[in-house]
Amino acid sequence: MNSTRGPQDLSRDPFAIAFTKNFILVCLWFSLSYINGSVVATFFSNRTFYEDPRYILFIHTVLNDAVQLTVSVALFVVSYVCYTINVSVCCVFILVAVFTTRNTPVSLASMAVERYIAVCFPLRHAQICSVRRTYLLIGLIWFICVVPDVTDLFVTLATEPLSFFHSSVLCLRQNVFKDPILLYKRQAFDALYFSLVFFTLIYTYLRVLSAARDVSVQKVLVQRARNTILLHGAQLLMCMLSYISPSVQIILNVLFPSYILEMRYANFLIVYILPRFLSPIIYGVRDQKFCKYLKLYFVSSQCKINVRVDNQEEEN
Repeated sequence: MNSTRGPQDLSRDPFAIAFTKNFILVCLWFSLSYINGSVVATFFSNRTFYEDPRYILFIHTVLNDAVQLTVSVALFVVSYVCYTINVSVCCVFILVAVFTTRNTPVSLASMAVERYIAVCFPLRHAQICSVRRTYLLIGLIWFICVVPDVTDLFVTLATEPLSFFHSSVLCLRQNVFKDPILLYKRQAFDALYFSLVFFTLIYTYLRVLSAARDVSVQKVLVQRARNTILLHGAQLLMCMLSYISPSVQIILNVLFPSYILEMRYANFLIVYILPRFLSPIIYGVRDQKFCKYLKLYFVSSQCKINVRVDNQEEEN
């Protein structure tokens, strides 16, 4: 949320434009939340899914993205409505947003590795990627994503007076965690995490391609795994936009100073909203097995609604 505008910029947006921007954003959030909710309901309504490591990692990513999207949209709307909020509350929102944002690329790498094992070591896949190990992996993902950034809170608690946490600020990370060393630490960890994830995706993709030459490997499985890893790579690149967008935005602001607010809004949609649509598509739509159950969930839900309506009419 580095590009979120300050109170002085907010006053430059007429009420009609500000309302339209937030209305569009909330509609997108509602649409994606409905999609994610349907995917999650489908997952938990069929035991076959939560006994499969592939779908466990998938639903973990969907839930993580849903939380990240909700917090980001809430902060965006609050920046228009309230301008400032209590620092203690802001710390919670910022940390949740940071944890879930950092979680996404690591989860993508884990899902790519699972597909690589399924293709290259099919006989050992059930042993390596057991349900128990999958949940341990998810716990490890959260641990390595939380630890580097929770130190920001400890440093702030040690350096800021108690009165600071009772004050109100525009809820941006740099307004709450203000120590300059935290910025360099964050940049170092971002570079480390995304480099490791990027090379993991490249390695798994190349190994899956090489496996395609093996006649004993199912070609359909290889093709699907290759396309899935490619989509993970595209999603990762879109997530990485959040780290270059501030620099790009500075350049655009210099070139087009009359459209600063519009560019900031477009930047938020492209960087923080659109990548969250990919997770349901990768497995919810492309995966034939999950798509079949997803359609059945919609049909059964519609039947339940019709039955309830009929019963109410009969009672009346």
